[in-house]
Amino acid sequence: MPNPRKTNLQDEDETSTCDSCGIRSKKGWSFGFKESVPEGMTDGGTVVKCSLCAIRHTQMLRRSLIVAIVVGSILTLLNQGDVLFAGDWNNPLYWKIPLTFCVPFCVATYGALSNGRR
Repeated sequence: MPNPRKTNLQDEDETSTCDSCGIRSKKGWSFGFKESVPEGMTDGGTVVKCSLCAIRHTQMLRRSLIVAIVVGSILTLLNQGDVLFAGDWNNPLYWKIPLTFCVPFCVATYGALSNGRR
């Protein structure tokens, strides 16, 4: 039975180096993101980031924030719309509405990170 081909990650003892801070991460704890594409180029390549740098990746956070605003607004109107339009604000709404926006933000961020996991 032939030996399976080794990938670059296996050749490097299954670790990768963060392009932002230089920290080495084990397999499953680094994330790949597409680089910004300069004008005139078709592909910018991939940037590898450690866990701490990945959760602060500005393009991912911007997308997650947009998703949270759109989905959170829709969910708030569906779930709390009658109370909001009636003007009967009660105390639980002060934590329910922000939580309604946090959930889609966390889901979008988790989805982006799990998609880019290396």
